[in-house]
Amino acid sequence: MTGRLEATLRARRDAGRKLLVPYVTGGLSPDWTTVLAAMAANGADAIEIGIPFSDPVMDGPTIQEASSRALSRGTTPDSIMAELSTVDVDVPLVAMTYYNLIFRAGHRRFAEGIVRGRMCAAIVPDIPLEESEEWEADAARAGVETVLLAAPVTPDDRLVRIAARSRGFVYAVGLMGVTGARTSLAASAGVLARRIKAQTDKPVLIGFGISTPAQAREACVEADGVVVASALMRSYLDGASPEAIGEQVGALRRGLDDAL
Repeated sequence: MTGRLEATLRARRDAGRKLLVPYVTGGLSPDWTTVLAAMAANGADAIEIGIPFSDPVMDGPTIQEASSRALSRGTTPDSIMAELSTVDVDVPLVAMTYYNLIFRAGHRRFAEGIVRGRMCAAIVPDIPLEESEEWEADAARAGVETVLLAAPVTPDDRLVRIAARSRGFVYAVGLMGVTGARTSLAASAGVLARRIKAQTDKPVLIGFGISTPAQAREACVEADGVVVASALMRSYLDGASPEAIGEQVGALRRGLDDAL
């Protein structure tokens, strides 16, 4: 069955919109939920919320720093979900975390916590496809869509399985490496987006290395949308206000809209 995330992104894509999913690290500061609201108000189609973990293996220096700051404040998955339960935004919220936290809590408890936190989907980048079926099933029973990732080196037969099992959207990792802002879009990003779109009608979004409106527009020549994380968190870590982060999201939104 199609959940809220996929239904929302499909409807907006089919209406001719390019999709924008910004990221915020949960618990990064006392006003992090204000950042969330500013993103929603400035054109986000969904928002990815990082649940910090001490060993974020797929994340580069910026998200690592954001996770470290959040953990130093005493942030936990439960504290993030409790704060989110009081927030009312009109776009789907997506948890992003690592499997260790899910394993320790237990699939059912973690998935139910996601729902209590008004999130409807999860990205778990470090659990292999061959080992994720149990989590996907337990998450689905709780009403949580599991977004799967594909990389530039993913072979075609594996790409078919990822596209079939992913819920919400298919996350195209635009380059080999960790998250982080780049000066240009990797050529591999567009190639991967084309390969995935040949296998599925689900929305396909490119992440990793998308930093500017120009890069977002370039990515969306092939993809349905983009995920933007490090560029926004770098600004926030450097002291930008929630309103300024909202304006940064708004600039990305206008860049995508101007390309239509």
